[in-house]
Amino acid sequence: MHGRIVKRMRELVRRRRYVITTHADEEADEDGLSVLDLESVILTGAVVERQRDRETGEWKYIARGQTLDGRAAFVVAKFGLLGSLYILTVYEE
Repeated sequence: MHGRIVKRMRELVRRRRYVITTHADEEADEDGLSVLDLESVILTGAVVERQRDRETGEWKYIARGQTLDGRAAFVVAKFGLLGSLYILTVYEE
């Protein structure tokens, strides 16, 4: 259903064209997740939900995948105006 979106997210991760927000960085630290874990979730996962941000009206995507050590986790991300991927938050399942 969201194959095109997943492909675009993966390409941006591979090209290192993403930004991790302060909130996502803090949430990753709380769950013991690294930047490589965030990348792995996107590279191994699938978009399971699309949501419209209530304040901005922008679409954000929830991807579910695996961390480097095989734990299930979610990444919430959106596409920026200049073509980058913004990692908004991350959390373990």
